[in-house]
Amino acid sequence: MSCKNRFPFRVGTTSYIIPDEIIPNIEYLKDKVDDVELVLFESDEMSNLPSEEDITGLRKIAREYDLTYSVHLPLDVYLGSADSAVRKRSVEKCRRVIELTEVLSPSAYVMHAEAGPGIDVSGFSGREKKNFANSFHASLEKLFYDVSVSPSEFCVETLNYPFDILDEVISALGLSVTLDIGHLELYGFSVDDHLERYLPQTRVLHMHGIENGKDHNGLQHMRDETLDTVMKALSGNQLAERVFTMEIFSEEDLLSSIMELARYGNLK
Repeated sequence: MSCKNRFPFRVGTTSYIIPDEIIPNIEYLKDKVDDVELVLFESDEMSNLPSEEDITGLRKIAREYDLTYSVHLPLDVYLGSADSAVRKRSVEKCRRVIELTEVLSPSAYVMHAEAGPGIDVSGFSGREKKNFANSFHASLEKLFYDVSVSPSEFCVETLNYPFDILDEVISALGLSVTLDIGHLELYGFSVDDHLERYLPQTRVLHMHGIENGKDHNGLQHMRDETLDTVMKALSGNQLAERVFTMEIFSEEDLLSSIMELARYGNLK
């Protein structure tokens, strides 16, 4: 089963579909999707950052199979932290990943704007939200000084707080957006409103269903009206470089999701 080259945008999924390392996952996915989101992490205990040999292999597969890669920057970075030392470490971690993967010409760099582990930005006061946005802005200014990638290639993801907190930062720096439709649904935000407001700036969509209160399930667990809404919006706002990432983590969910997308195959 494949959804490759079937839509006027690039359909992708994550680099964790089969229980193996990145290269075997790419080999499995290369003829099934247009893009693979490389979900990367690095900590003192473990790291899945690709080696130079892996990078060479990823480039070779990309050339041979018309495959692109989006890069999800590490989750344990806190670019909106009030602590400048935490922000500095977070910027450095992002920089290492960007420099490692830049040779892959990623379709996008997906990033989270977070204040710290377990910190709920949605509960901030008005002043705290402003300080959070300013801290995020300062982190990105430092990051962009250190790397050669255009700010428009960085896509800030919708999380569990009102996204408009970051509107001024996104506009000022020329950032792009990752509309995580699963997150919008899970946290009770309007999918229609976010599509209307942010789709022109959106390079990446994260698509996943909710089951028993948990997200990152296959598209068969999305509400039909939500998936219909997104597909209709994309059919009227075509951007060939835009990536529709099924952010799921199992072969079963991938195959079920491709079956769901088959209903919309006439979009191309």
